[in-house]
Amino acid sequence: MIKRLIYIFATLIVVGGVLAWWCYKYATVQYEYEAVRVNIGAALDANSIEKLLCDSLGQEYGTHVGTIWKLRGGNAARAHGSYLVKPGETAFKLAMRLRGGAQDPINVTVPNLRSTDRVIEAIASNFEFSADILRAAFNEMLAEKNIDQRYLPAFILPDTYQYYWTMKPEAFVASTYKQWENYWTETRRAKSAKLGLTPIEVSTLASIVEEESAKADERPIIARLYLNRLSKHMKLQADPTVKYAVGDPTLKRILNVHLTTPSPYNTYIIDGLPPSPLRVVDKQTLGAVLDAPEHNYLYMCAKEDFSGYHNFAKTNAEHAANARRYHAALNQRNIK
Repeated sequence: MIKRLIYIFATLIVVGGVLAWWCYKYATVQYEYEAVRVNIGAALDANSIEKLLCDSLGQEYGTHVGTIWKLRGGNAARAHGSYLVKPGETAFKLAMRLRGGAQDPINVTVPNLRSTDRVIEAIASNFEFSADILRAAFNEMLAEKNIDQRYLPAFILPDTYQYYWTMKPEAFVASTYKQWENYWTETRRAKSAKLGLTPIEVSTLASIVEEESAKADERPIIARLYLNRLSKHMKLQADPTVKYAVGDPTLKRILNVHLTTPSPYNTYIIDGLPPSPLRVVDKQTLGAVLDAPEHNYLYMCAKEDFSGYHNFAKTNAEHAANARRYHAALNQRNIK
């Protein structure tokens, strides 16, 4: 009897050891491929999640993760989120992350684009929500704060931020507005007031400056040029506002027919600044306006070498000479 018990006990130890070894090997299988992000939507059930894991991470590894996750009481709603799986992560570790909803943050780059709609689309592509839902959330925020919807570009500051994929669009919009508030410190508001501009007007002028030149080093000069014109009550006569009024930002040559286009944004017709920003602008360009260096330039014209830089002038006669050289270069290249 004792021998039989010893035999049974030994057998159990062996079987238990084999089972433990198998569980260990099963749980410690490592992800072997390039890092990949797995987004688990709110509508997925347990079986769909396991299929997603297999499709995204490979059949064997995905099956191991899914099995362990289920055995450890995994909940589909809890697993909702975005997970960055890196080489070497064990099936057990990922399963436990899914079980606890320990998703990874995502880096969201808010781009500096001409079209606000395209900026919103680019932002939404990082999240679970759609561009239309995000757009509606922005409009709702503006309405609640009694802000003109045309001012929206001013409240979007290009940069790279960290969020979670499951973030609600209302929370993203609130965060965006908070970033705008944080940017406009008392110091910056004081600089804006000294220029005789509101923060929105600074954004509006910065949008013109940014459209005028892709050269960051000359944007402060351009900003002061327009501030000089504003202080003298001269029309800005900024070509980007004409392109905006016409609805064609790709225009290479501004003609008289364009200059006379009736629009509140055409600064060859209106006095002062247009009613709202032409585009989303970089914080560096806002700074170029707020810290624009003093000079006496009132006119600018693209350089005839098509380098992207400009010739600046203090008098209309100097400007006319610069313009003649530039138009001659346009004619020589047959640019209409």
